[in-house]
Amino acid sequence: MKLSIRHDTTYSYADEVCTSIQFLRLTPQDSTRQQILEWHLELPRRVRAQRDPYGNILHVMTLDEPHGAIVLSAFGEVRIDPDQDVEGDSQSPLPFLRSSHLSQADLALSEFARRHCGQRRDRAALIDLMQALAEHMPYRPGVTGVGSTAAEAFAGGAGVCQDHTHAFLACARSLGIPARYASGYLCTEDQSHLASHAWAEAWLDDGWYSFDVTNRLARPERHLKLAVGLDYLDACPVRGMRRGGGMEQMHAQVQVSSMMQVQHQ
Repeated sequence: MKLSIRHDTTYSYADEVCTSIQFLRLTPQDSTRQQILEWHLELPRRVRAQRDPYGNILHVMTLDEPHGAIVLSAFGEVRIDPDQDVEGDSQSPLPFLRSSHLSQADLALSEFARRHCGQRRDRAALIDLMQALAEHMPYRPGVTGVGSTAAEAFAGGAGVCQDHTHAFLACARSLGIPARYASGYLCTEDQSHLASHAWAEAWLDDGWYSFDVTNRLARPERHLKLAVGLDYLDACPVRGMRRGGGMEQMHAQVQVSSMMQVQHQ
């Protein structure tokens, strides 16, 4: 499957921003599952690519002059192999056994994982866990925020893809299974998703397998991955800091198209 993606993000401010720093993980990488045919970034200024601790392509953009808005654009074409459902890795998966503030398992999440997986530690068990989390936490925008933890969203019984992924990570790690947060895009007819999508990857049998709780998908046949990390803060496409500016408004628009369908957000 060949996908064409365009992602435009605009930040506007009530007052001028004195200085800002943006951490951008908007550039995908080649793997056994996805081949980057072309990819471009349009930014207010030219910046160099580097690698973050998880191997993601990172651009750090600093704007020292006063500004009232920032426009960030990423676009390109990618070929996805729908038959490739596992990715190898030369790096150890063990760092992804660590928890984080957003993905910490409390007693309720740990018991939920054990109730649905028992002594099983295979892909079938994690698919059952994915389905159970989707039942327990229906997709519902607006009930959680960027800073909501896995435990908070689980207790509330609803959330979005970020919450679903954090809850899955918390459960998997409580079972002793390395798991990581993946950010990127999903080609789908459903237009209710946020500008970017998130799902989990778990290390089983010497490879990373995908688990998209929101869409109940255990195969990443329509997913384009941008970055991975312990949680949302490590892998989100755009994260920034600023001085000044007052109230902020963010508008994101994503177009993901294949030969068969187009998604607008």
